[in-house]
Amino acid sequence: MISRKKVLVTGGAGFLGSHLCERLLAEGHDVLCVDNYFTGTRDNILKLLSNPHFEMMRHDVTFPLYVEVDEIYNLACPASPIHYQFDPVQTTKTSVHGAINMLGLAKRVKARILQASTSEVYGDPTHHPQEEEYWGNVNPIGPRACYDEGKRCAETLFFDYYRQHNLPIRVARIFNTYGPRMHPNDGRVVSNFIMQALKGEPITIFGDGSQTRAFCYVDDLIDGLVRLMGAPDEVTGPINLGNPVEMTVRELAEKVIAMTGSRSKLAFKPLPVNDPTQRCPDITKARTVLGWRPTVDLETGLGLTIDYFRGLARA
Repeated sequence: MISRKKVLVTGGAGFLGSHLCERLLAEGHDVLCVDNYFTGTRDNILKLLSNPHFEMMRHDVTFPLYVEVDEIYNLACPASPIHYQFDPVQTTKTSVHGAINMLGLAKRVKARILQASTSEVYGDPTHHPQEEEYWGNVNPIGPRACYDEGKRCAETLFFDYYRQHNLPIRVARIFNTYGPRMHPNDGRVVSNFIMQALKGEPITIFGDGSQTRAFCYVDDLIDGLVRLMGAPDEVTGPINLGNPVEMTVRELAEKVIAMTGSRSKLAFKPLPVNDPTQRCPDITKARTVLGWRPTVDLETGLGLTIDYFRGLARA
């Protein structure tokens, strides 16, 4: 039997955070969900509000938080270019000040803390697939830097707290993840393609569609986060969490059109600045250290995600 813990999830009303809150409650824990609702929504956690072991707090992690918890999952930060470029200064503050505040809280209450980092720390990679030892190829002054460099700095802070204060940390580098509760207007390819296909609009592809991505279903990703948090203290990470099955953006668009039965056509637009041409994780460490690998195939995961977006369209 798992001992009941009080777990703080920042960004808990977001796409990943809401699924993580559900998983933690199902495992018998008390969950404190913190979110400022910039990209998260109350709808994502609506069915959790009646659970006596769930508590919601509206709070911005760029300000200190004083609570008593056993574990902290730091997920707070807008994660899609449309949202993190809307207020780039605030995005950097969320990553950096947010990390400082959550690390300070973890140090005070002696809590284990996990940072939701990102594959964007690798930038436009020159190594393929990306392994954790790769230092990345990031433009520090480009339009994506507020997110990329903010997350890189957060990793720096986590490891400095580990070395300086012996704080039990975990760092997960999350690759492209999809599933129900993605924001319908977040600009990411899965949600974009599905929404455009369901509306019969042209499917927007940036560049020629030959750039590659690897897509991990949300349930698999959450399982990886929970396994990493529960690993022995010497397992600090960073550890890549993602699906190593690579495909082109054009292939994804064509699959979405086929699965939705849409008549949408492909529409090509210029590639955004510093958009990575290849993105695929090496998950050797996750396999060997955590015993983790994705189990939901793309067809199954896309089907569940399409059903979710169809439901939104009918609502």
